[in-house]
Amino acid sequence: MIRRAPLSERGLSTGKKARLHRILHQFGLRNGTALFLPYDQGLEHGPRDFFSNPTSSDPKYIIRLALEGGFNGIAIQIGLAEKFYWDFAGELPLILKLNGKSDIPSDARALSPLHASVEDAVRLGADAVGYTLYVGSPAQEADFEQYRVVRSQAERFGMPLIVWSYPRGEAVEAKGGNSSFYAVDYAARIASELGADIVKVNFPHPDLRTNVKKEYDADFTTQQAINAVVKSANRTLVLVSGGEKAGDDAMFEKARESMDAGATGLIFGRNIWQREHDESLKFVNSLRQILEQYPSK
Repeated sequence: MIRRAPLSERGLSTGKKARLHRILHQFGLRNGTALFLPYDQGLEHGPRDFFSNPTSSDPKYIIRLALEGGFNGIAIQIGLAEKFYWDFAGELPLILKLNGKSDIPSDARALSPLHASVEDAVRLGADAVGYTLYVGSPAQEADFEQYRVVRSQAERFGMPLIVWSYPRGEAVEAKGGNSSFYAVDYAARIASELGADIVKVNFPHPDLRTNVKKEYDADFTTQQAINAVVKSANRTLVLVSGGEKAGDDAMFEKARESMDAGATGLIFGRNIWQREHDESLKFVNSLRQILEQYPSK
């Protein structure tokens, strides 16, 4: 197991450290690990994601589920935050997503436009903001500039900035795909170098090696791959995504390997709320049992 550095070694401003300490030590397991529930799929994927469990289309149900499950926070878009979060304000940390896009256009020139600000997050009582960065997209230049403005606002308000660092575009697809070890490792490093406080990444797949850079065209284990990804993030905290709903055993193994690598926690959405209520909480409890084994200051 790789040592996970405490907040005092992360180079955070006072406001960011205070908010992250509240998230990690006053909610969830309160042991320095994190379990977040993302609920931005209605914008990113459309209502189809709710078909397998129609109850999940109700934002109030999802926020209550996050409370029941003992999550460290919930990530939602501004419309849902303004219309539903006020019922639970103060009871559960809010991560306000500042940008997002539909999946109707092609990802060939992926760019997630801004639709909210850090000031909105402060007004709504959020403890952190989220920004989706599409690494490798032909629109990367505009993305970086848009991100620079958000990063500046986050510094001004002492608001932790969580970057959804996602490889996208034809160049990425031609070099192993967006879940390859090469792409995920690069995405973690870019988020760190661009000033993210926390980076959210997908779990890397070292078996995806078609046309990747030669250093990645080797027989790596999944543990070696996620170890490298967390190392590439440097002092930036790492959250590992659950991705699409998959088998429970595979998800638990992914969680254990991520935490062994030194990740701060997990951010699981569809793997949780696409299940029936009781099954969701049972799955969450198993994730919490894993996180209990990785306390930090």
